[in-house]
Amino acid sequence: MPRWRTFPDELDPQVREFAEQLRRVVDRSGLSVAAVADRTGYSRTSWERYLDGRLLAPKGAVVALAEVTGTPPVHLTTMWELAERAWSRSEMRQDRTMEAVRIAQARAALGEFGPPPEVRADGADRDAGTPDGTGPAGGGARGAGPRRTTLFLAGAVGVVVVAVGAFLLSDGGDPERTAGATAPSSSASAGPSTVLPSGVLCGGAGCTGRDAEEMGCSGDLATTARSATVGTTLVEVRYSRTCGAVWGRITRAGQGDEVRLTAGSARQTGAITVAGDTIAYTPMVAVRSAADAAAATACAVLASGQQGCTP
Repeated sequence: MPRWRTFPDELDPQVREFAEQLRRVVDRSGLSVAAVADRTGYSRTSWERYLDGRLLAPKGAVVALAEVTGTPPVHLTTMWELAERAWSRSEMRQDRTMEAVRIAQARAALGEFGPPPEVRADGADRDAGTPDGTGPAGGGARGAGPRRTTLFLAGAVGVVVVAVGAFLLSDGGDPERTAGATAPSSSASAGPSTVLPSGVLCGGAGCTGRDAEEMGCSGDLATTARSATVGTTLVEVRYSRTCGAVWGRITRAGQGDEVRLTAGSARQTGAITVAGDTIAYTPMVAVRSAADAAAATACAVLASGQQGCTP
């Protein structure tokens, strides 16, 4: 059975090349994915995603891999920068696809109202039926109902057309403007930063319940706010000012060990469920400041029965 999975067909060539280089570095080191995870501080699940091309490794993970394998980091970080740009372009293309879907849905909604009214045909029928304009009085009464329906449908179609036009003229037709407009609101509670850096996918309340590594909040963007040792296991409160969030993490742990985070009234839990893994972390919880992060508590609950929390 091959060690690595086949890359997705739609993977960008530069991202593929970068992932292949990461695989070569791991192969040359002789380390297993679990060992790489243990030594770099990034989970085994995350490394599997990085090496399979399903997720772009954050720069911090790349630098950590270079350190533990004795690989010069300059070449790897250069390749990462190229891959990161390609990944961003791919996300932009996906945004355009979603935009096209929204426009298609709007057009489909237009179609539900039926074809536009045939004004000339209506007039022609009226003229044909009453050449001298002196047709039966009842004919006018019978035509009033259809004409009112036609006017209603025309008005409804007009409203939808205006709505679609406003969508396209505002930010719907420009993915870059859309990204620029939504980024500040999603990071409003992430601290002083108002625009999320490239690779960071959430900010503030939008990070609550999300995976720190998948959202790009870990690595270079995270620091340890509190820590303690329980037996040989290190338990930490990790804090990202950029993302405005905290999470709990345990390292040097084993299967069955848990980490529990309390931040204000919010609680999150993570656990090691796979034999060989040594790291676990909780989903994130949004915080307003570094002081709130320092007030959070992370506890390690080990399978051996030992327990302990950060001060």
